[in-house]
Order: sequence, then C-alpha cells, then structure tokens
Amino acid sequence: MKKILLIQTGGTIAMSAKGEGVELDPEAWSDLLIKQIPELEELAEITTYPLFFEDSSDLNAEHWVNLAQCIDVNYEKYDGFVILHGTDTMAYTASALSYSLQNLAKPVIFTGSQVPMSSVRSDARRNLINSIEMATTELQEVGICFNDHVYRGNRATKLSIGDFDAFGSPNLDPIAEIGLDIELHVPPKKLIPAFENNAAFSNEIFVLTVHPSLSMNILDCLDLTKLKAIIVRTFGSGNFPMKGEYNMIPFFEKCRDHGVIVAIVSQADYDAVNLTKYPAGRAALNVGAVSGGDMTMEAALTKLMFLMARSDSKEYIESQFQIPMAGELTVDK
Repeated sequence: MKKILLIQTGGTIAMSAKGEGVELDPEAWSDLLIKQIPELEELAEITTYPLFFEDSSDLNAEHWVNLAQCIDVNYEKYDGFVILHGTDTMAYTASALSYSLQNLAKPVIFTGSQVPMSSVRSDARRNLINSIEMATTELQEVGICFNDHVYRGNRATKLSIGDFDAFGSPNLDPIAEIGLDIELHVPPKKLIPAFENNAAFSNEIFVLTVHPSLSMNILDCLDLTKLKAIIVRTFGSGNFPMKGEYNMIPFFEKCRDHGVIVAIVSQADYDAVNLTKYPAGRAALNVGAVSGGDMTMEAALTKLMFLMARSDSKEYIESQFQIPMAGELTVDK
C-alpha cells in the first residue's frame, strides 16, 4: 500500500459551520477526517500533517516556500502528497509549487471544498477521496483535483464561487478524469533528473487591470523604483487605450526606462494574447512589453515572482517568462 502525506493548510474544508458563518477549526477537522471518511485507509497509508491553518486569502509567498520545504523534507518518505487548501488562492499556490518543485516524479495534488466537511451537503468527502486516490497514481506533476477532474496546477483557475465545479482549465484539457476508473491523460516521463526544491519568490511586482477611463495620473503615483515587473491584464488579445489622456504607451515607456518588465496577459480566460494582431499590441511590443501567451494570471504572476527571485537580469527574466517551465504555456499560441 502506498504512503501518502496529507498536508493541511486550512481553507473551507477545514472550517466548521457555526451559526450563520464558518470559521477555521483545526481540532474538529482531525476528528471529522477519521469519523466521516474511514474508507480512506483502504486507499493508502495516510499520514496527516497540519502545516498551518489559514484562510487562503491570507496566504503569501512565505507560505508557498514553507509548503515546498515540507514536501522536500518528506519527498523520499512518501509516494504522493495531498494538500488541503482554500479555493480562493489555490491556483496561485499550485502554480508557485509547479515551478518550485522541479523534476517531480510523484503526484502533488491540491484539493479543498466549497462547503465545510462538517456540513451535510459538503463536497469535501468526494474531493478528498479522489485526491488520495490520485496521489497513488503515476502522475508526476502538481495538480488540482476538484469535482471528478484533475487540472494541471498552473493551468487551473477558480471559475465559480457557488458551484461544486469550482475550477476550470480554459486552455488545457484536464490531465485526469475520475469516473468508474481514473483516466490519466498525460504519459509518465521516462527520464527524470534528481528532484529539486527551488522555492523562492520576489514580491516586487504589481498587477494592473486595464479598464475604460483608467487614469494615467493614478499610474503616475506608482513608485517604479520599487518594482521589477508589472503584469497588465488587457482587453482581448492584448488591447488597451491608445488615444488621448488614456493612452497607456507613455506609461509603458516609463516602465521601460526604469527597467521594469511589462508582461501582457488577457482578461479573457480562453485563448492567448497575440501582440502582433492589433495596433495596441504591436505598440506594446515596440516599447519592450512581453506576451504571457495563454497563461492564466495566477501562472504568470507566480512565474515572474519565481524568476525574479532567481535573477536580476531583465533579459533573462523576460526570455524565461516566454518559455514553458512546467507546462503552463502553449508555445504555438
């Protein structure tokens, strides 16, 4: 029987329904796990480890590093890992770990729930059973398991607040589907170098969402000397205002002059940024912006944070940003 490390970090799955709201209840979670899902012991030899108990909205890069270190020190002891995590920032953490845990030869599965495990209609039981079983497979990457689907961690994004089918992967099909059997859609890697944990992240980054009537006076208030990169969430395939007082090109030029990377992603979930298609995109290219292709915003943000922690070279970061590191980017889009 395979050995699985079940790491608890908090989230709705670890909450207890009390009155009109819910709150984190780490002690109750341990009891519920044993009482409500005893059949987990039939799937694997499971060791539970409460790393921390936080609402995922409070998680940051330090938590990502702690989580990666936890997997690193236990890597040789277990056949797979399941991480219980809040849904709000699960895609960020999964993306961050996909870059940090290099040369993975074992499954690292994130899951959680939309309803606390203590509730009668919770989806926690189903997601947890599926995730434990996924962690016993030959999958060799970071995934998010939710509602009978497994998505590549750096391709997933939260699409729904109220549905059990909370996550989707707009630009990549699920890497596994769970029905009567588990269907893996990714072949195992044949030759894998030694596993490495390279978790480190820089927070010298800002995410800017373009919207109609975005004031350039507000952008002038940004202290670019404290930033290494700005992710710009544009319209469509890379469009933004280019006329009159709302013209964004002077701001991009200012970023370039300060050595700040400008990375373009789309507000649209599906398909890819194409900076050669329209005048705005071509103008952005001319002042040094780079394309995020079909990366999710979560994948683009954590990738830049990871790369910036590894190098101070703007050229290196920009070039690596546009090359797939862990399957997060489609190269022909």
